[in-house]
Amino acid sequence: MSPDAEAHDRHRRLSPAPVLDLDPLIDDPGTRIVVCCGSGGVGKTTTAAALGLRAAERGRKVVVLTIDPARRLAQSMGIDSLDNVPRRVKGLDDSASGELHAMMLDMKRTFDEIVEAHADSERAATILNNPFYQSLSAGFAGTQEYMAMEKLGQLRAREEWDLIVVDTPPSRSALDFLDAPKRLGSFLDGRLIRLLTAPAKLGGRAGMKFLNVGMSMMTGTLGKLLGGQLLKDVQTFVAAMDTTFGGFRTRADATYKLLQAPGTAFLVVAAPERDALREAAYFVERLAAEDMPLAGLVLNRVHGSGADRLSAQRALAAAENLEAVENLEEPRIVDQEGGKAGLRNSPDTYGSSESPASEAPAPDEGSPADPKNPSSERMEKERSADPADRSVDQLTAGLLRLHADRMQLLSREQRTRDRFTALHPEVAVAEVAALPGDVHDLAGLRNIGNRLAAGRPELPEAAVD
Repeated sequence: MSPDAEAHDRHRRLSPAPVLDLDPLIDDPGTRIVVCCGSGGVGKTTTAAALGLRAAERGRKVVVLTIDPARRLAQSMGIDSLDNVPRRVKGLDDSASGELHAMMLDMKRTFDEIVEAHADSERAATILNNPFYQSLSAGFAGTQEYMAMEKLGQLRAREEWDLIVVDTPPSRSALDFLDAPKRLGSFLDGRLIRLLTAPAKLGGRAGMKFLNVGMSMMTGTLGKLLGGQLLKDVQTFVAAMDTTFGGFRTRADATYKLLQAPGTAFLVVAAPERDALREAAYFVERLAAEDMPLAGLVLNRVHGSGADRLSAQRALAAAENLEAVENLEEPRIVDQEGGKAGLRNSPDTYGSSESPASEAPAPDEGSPADPKNPSSERMEKERSADPADRSVDQLTAGLLRLHADRMQLLSREQRTRDRFTALHPEVAVAEVAALPGDVHDLAGLRNIGNRLAAGRPELPEAAVD
């Protein structure tokens, strides 16, 4: 049995994954948060935007919180630029009285808002101008993930929207999204921070004595590693931030519980590629271990074919046959005539001892004008044939080879999906076919939403970018 036939037979034997029906999920008033997560580059942002648009046009008041979307996505939502404040998206079908708002997480601005909310104006100014704080808020490991959860908590607490759709940060590992908030919270409330804060708490000479005696070795080492000025900036920062440290851990824990609540639904987004689905499988297992509600898997960029009954093997064989025929019709190639093989224009053919002398053509009988000579007539037709006619077989062979490549791609994708389904047969799947171009307007997002709701590709050329 050929590899294609084996793959097809295996696909028929496997029980298909349950289809993910997204409309009941986004229509349910009890669903307040949908989190789109997964590895980078699989279409999380577009999936989140398409779901938000579909929910809004079905009557819900929605805000989409995205993390650094491509400019074309902001443009597709009719917004010149997204920032840390939700912006109303215009151009929706508002017959169901829904609304769509969109915003892009500004990591530093969100951190600034936390400081301003939990410190008096003088202390807030000290913190915001501190060099260590400016580095921490702009790019400390885990800050983006933590601030995404902070912003989610703020949006949920306002009770202004029926549904919040979250596009998680693009991380190398899917686990960063779950772990980073706790890591940053632990750092800001950790033993090192408490130790650095202690001298400021003691105050005056007692504080200086403690700093000079109790911390001399540690600060000396840190001073060499970090530099004396940086260490001073850190100590100034933690002294000013002392009143807010407890809040980081508390809010991180509260948001974590919010993610576990019944009103939250996780959508793992992937592509039908080995690495992406391996990451998706790991994330599915982690969500289950953390008791977080998984709605299902969105599989983007699924390829299809309207001629899938023609296998790759048969297509390649047909292409080779056409190419062989094309080669046989070239001049000076072996020609079959009357059951005998001969070389066109070869002297041996005409002078062969196997042919009676009476059958040997006279010199003038070999002319193209001789209607009694079938061989010369065929050669004349070949010379006068339109080159475009002769290229039809070449074009057909090329198309057959392209089809074979497509069928081999489909076979690889199917094997990858089969492996995921075998590991997680309980996970519902919505497939979206690969689009030939980017989504650049609301109509494109609406099209993606329709395909997401269908759960299975409607056309062979459909996808999320």
